[in-house]
Amino acid sequence: LTKTLIVTFFFLSRKCTVWKLFGLCMLFVLGSLLWVQLTCSGDMSQTVGSSHLPHQPCPVERQSSSADDPSWGPHKMALIVPFRERFEELLVFVPYMHAFLNKKKIRHKIFIVNQLDHFRFNRASLINVGFMESGNDTDYIAMHDVDLLPQNEDLDYGFPKEGPFHVASPELHPLYHYKTYVGGILLLSKKHYQLCNGMSNRFWGWGREDDEFFRRLKTADLKLFRPTGITTGTKTFRHIHDPGWRKRDQKRIATQKQEQFKVDPEGGLTNLRYKVESRQEVTISGAPCTVINTFLECDLSLTPWCQSS
Repeated sequence: LTKTLIVTFFFLSRKCTVWKLFGLCMLFVLGSLLWVQLTCSGDMSQTVGSSHLPHQPCPVERQSSSADDPSWGPHKMALIVPFRERFEELLVFVPYMHAFLNKKKIRHKIFIVNQLDHFRFNRASLINVGFMESGNDTDYIAMHDVDLLPQNEDLDYGFPKEGPFHVASPELHPLYHYKTYVGGILLLSKKHYQLCNGMSNRFWGWGREDDEFFRRLKTADLKLFRPTGITTGTKTFRHIHDPGWRKRDQKRIATQKQEQFKVDPEGGLTNLRYKVESRQEVTISGAPCTVINTFLECDLSLTPWCQSS
């Protein structure tokens, strides 16, 4: 920089010409670039050597580390969570389930299917979306409510080879105890879920989609299995939903009240209509999950009750 100033003084002390001005400008530019480079280099070295660097997050526990361990078994679960706005519950659910399944040596991927559209919540359609988007590296699914946490490590989350396995069975669920209940947590192989054509897309708002799916299991001639030997009763699960804070959408609009008890013989995976807005790989307290931001479509001529009014 000193040399640049000397040359500049020399130029100014003599008769000024266009070429001299051009040369002067070039020298200023080169000197400035050199100064910036030296300054940045100094800042970088100071930063690297500084003791005030923020702590780097610990690397997430790699689930792939179990790939060579035969005790984890050959199967991998797609844990599908239909979701909308229950962020407080999600912050608890993902790290809890990731740790729970790892302890049981269950290979898994957690999919949060987030409904972005302005239609009423459609749990069944979101599970269908999760099934379609879960990829080829998983061979069975868990239809899992975000507000239900298993408390008993004896619960089986393994591959349901013989048939659908209802983890949250009526005698164990904290709220629902009727015999045909298959909600909360249900495991199925992907082959069996396809055999049922997934779930009906006609159920907008809360309830009844599980009852219709129970009929699909019967139609597909699939035997339903449930836990045995669990002695913790209705304390087997922790229900973290707060009904005072988040009220369920139980409205019955237009002809929905009559239609909700009907079987949907054709609807399911074959007439599912949706658009994935984005997929995001997220970690919550070190636990990985995939958020699938989804817009569902509604045919108002078939299910006008998809709108709130």
